[in-house]
Amino acid sequence: MYLGKEVRILLKDQAKEGYLELKKRTDKESQSILNSIERIKVVLKDNPQYGDPIAKNLIPKTLRGRGIQNLYRVELSNYWRMLYTIEGSNIEIFLFVLNIVDHKDYNKLFGYK
Repeated sequence: MYLGKEVRILLKDQAKEGYLELKKRTDKESQSILNSIERIKVVLKDNPQYGDPIAKNLIPKTLRGRGIQNLYRVELSNYWRMLYTIEGSNIEIFLFVLNIVDHKDYNKLFGYK
């Protein structure tokens, strides 16, 4: 609960695919990343704004084109990142996880060199 509202965390698109791919793997790195995702989900249920906010002008065009108006970043283990957006109503808060990516793909998404 956050401010008296239930927080629901939903994995979408690339995040869902990435999460399922990580669950298939048995190596230590994948397990470490999955453990950090699960820890962060618990934190986000108590505080959806826990992540670092991304400035609106830095939100990638691919995400802005999908109507994303706010974006947050959470650092995971092994230099992975989780990107999410928040939507809400009077009753509950929806937290949509959009991407779970490694450092290389994160830099590519944001156009960093």
